[in-house]
Amino acid sequence: QVQLVESGGGLVQAGGSLRLSCAASRSVNRMGWYRQAPGNQRELVAIITSGDATTYADSVKGRFTISRDNAKNTVYLQMNSLKPQDTAVYYCYARVLWADYWGQGTQVTVSS
Repeated sequence: QVQLVESGGGLVQAGGSLRLSCAASRSVNRMGWYRQAPGNQRELVAIITSGDATTYADSVKGRFTISRDNAKNTVYLQMNSLKPQDTAVYYCYARVLWADYWGQGTQVTVSS
């Protein structure tokens, strides 16, 4: 089992920045972030592998940056130039072998 603890969500004006953090209870392989807005399906935001390879959704490329600290089993999501359409619950994700784990979610609200 892996526990994921997220922090860093909140309310910000359009154009502002937020940084999300997610700490895992043990070392994991792939980590990342998904988000879900009301009425929408959960969607990929960004993923980072244990080798630091990254994948981003087209909608966040150039604005969001994912990084990880393997010594702390923590993944970060730096979100800049936020837009109202980024408003969603953001979920931390981790994979260990073939098992997927999810955080409880943190709300990000971007006001126009």
